[in-house]
Amino acid sequence: MSINLTNLPKRLLARSRLRSLFPASPRPRLRPLSRPPNRAVRLTPGVACAPRVYHQFIYPEQLESRLDLLAFSATLLLICVGVSLGDYWVEQKPSQTPTQDLAAISEKDIMGQEAHPGRPGNLTPDQEEKLRQLWGHVLKLCGLTDENVNGMTEAVAGGAADAASAGDTNSQTGSDLTPPSAGKAEKEKPKKKRISLFGKKHKAVENESPTQAQSSPGLMTHIKEGDGEDKYGQTQQFFDALANQTPQSLRATIWSMVKHDHPDALLLRFLRARKWDVDKALVMMISTMNWRLTEVHVDDDIMKNGEAGAVADEQAADGDAKRLGADFMAQIRMGKSFLHGVDKSGRPICVVRVRLHKQGEQCEESLERYTVYLIETARMVLAPPVDTATIIFDMTGFSMANMDYTPVKFMIKCFEANYPESLGAVLVHKAPWVFQGIWRIIKGWLDPVVASKVHFTNNVKEMQEFIEPQRITRELDGQEDWEYKYTEPIPGENDRMKDTATRDKLLEGREHLVRDWEVATMRWIATGGSAEAAAVQVERESLAQKLRVDYWTLDPYLRARSYYDRIGVLQDGGKIDFYPTAAPPPGRVTVETSADDLD
Repeated sequence: MSINLTNLPKRLLARSRLRSLFPASPRPRLRPLSRPPNRAVRLTPGVACAPRVYHQFIYPEQLESRLDLLAFSATLLLICVGVSLGDYWVEQKPSQTPTQDLAAISEKDIMGQEAHPGRPGNLTPDQEEKLRQLWGHVLKLCGLTDENVNGMTEAVAGGAADAASAGDTNSQTGSDLTPPSAGKAEKEKPKKKRISLFGKKHKAVENESPTQAQSSPGLMTHIKEGDGEDKYGQTQQFFDALANQTPQSLRATIWSMVKHDHPDALLLRFLRARKWDVDKALVMMISTMNWRLTEVHVDDDIMKNGEAGAVADEQAADGDAKRLGADFMAQIRMGKSFLHGVDKSGRPICVVRVRLHKQGEQCEESLERYTVYLIETARMVLAPPVDTATIIFDMTGFSMANMDYTPVKFMIKCFEANYPESLGAVLVHKAPWVFQGIWRIIKGWLDPVVASKVHFTNNVKEMQEFIEPQRITRELDGQEDWEYKYTEPIPGENDRMKDTATRDKLLEGREHLVRDWEVATMRWIATGGSAEAAAVQVERESLAQKLRVDYWTLDPYLRARSYYDRIGVLQDGGKIDFYPTAAPPPGRVTVETSADDLD
């Protein structure tokens, strides 16, 4: 028997809707297709099949379409999962082999890795040309030109004969690379004339003055004051440096910042930070040198005196010096911040225990000295291609009593203006809800590039995205059984700094290497991208390695030993052990270099 569905009772149709295969949901229901006017179905008498008949009649095409869509979606999902697992397997395949113990990572292993883009050994032709341009400007500001570079090179050789008879005079003046202390002497109206290499004046350099650097033709054409992007007033600092510093002091400050680094790497930091704008990179670099020399006195005070100097001030000094030494050492002893280990990328880790800072407990100057000291110490454990660090702000136990905007602003300024391209990642760990409002304020102060490196972690699992679990300390809920315990300065650990004769001999040798580098760099600039330039670049790379080795020989005569030297992280010759198994015993025997050994 055949009937039209239109003849079904309305109550039966209502009942069918209640038993629909598509239960009520917050989403809009699909509207049924219109029924063809003459379509009929066969019904079996005596069987209550109205609901089924209704849906077979009304939704057959939609059901088939929906089932097809579900089948297609499931197939697509399986394909995507398969591809993802394939990619994951490819990425994770190396981990199927035993992983290298991070404690066994040596400087040689790190240096064997491929250089990151924009670093020495991995530059595009355009980036290399920008580096040439910046070196050209820097060398001119340091008093080096095509006309006098040969004369100054001769001065190196000629001055060597006078070095022996100079006696203790060089302990005051040293070579051209002696870390300058002109910043403190500026208050006493510094003399305009410069002291040449080994105390002997040379006609090519004896009359240089601050104004000579400014008169270099074409050098200052494009640098203008009042740049809208000049967040920290570096353009004014740039002109102040040119007005008040001699080419000698500027050159010495630059090389004191290079230390064990590749000289190109230092300039490339400023170029990357200023998006390869040569003029802006030059302004940033010279203003940084002015800041190091005249404001914070990095090499002639903070790193030279170090922890032992602060202890001496704490015990013997009076007034401000005593307070400064005590505040500085209080932060080091409590472990407000410390360096320990590396992350998955081989970057040194600095842990900041925010709960240990109380506003007003230490004076502002000591906070700034402590910050600079920690950053400079972190630089000592960097080895190419690793040139950045990871900072963990441990917010465990944080309260508003720990919040202090002044040192936060100073830290931001340091990384953005004076230590560019030094941050690899920033982990804010276990930040409480009260920190949300504080973060909105701090984020507004940050450069977008720096802000993009900030990550929030709430537990050890999230931290494991950046650090291996066995290298996360138990204090941070990890597996490593290590805790910070400060080791006090050891009597006599800085005795080599008193050996000024050996120091000056070493500085003399370094001066020769630096001059060779500068001459080779000027040839590299002049030859452009030619085949000769490639040969000169090989020479520059060889000199860069010699400068690196040479610095570590000189380091004990310029830098006071730190906690990290005492526990064996920093070892003689520049060897770095991020996970020393045991601290070296006090009074360990070291091979010292004497002036007689250098003859």
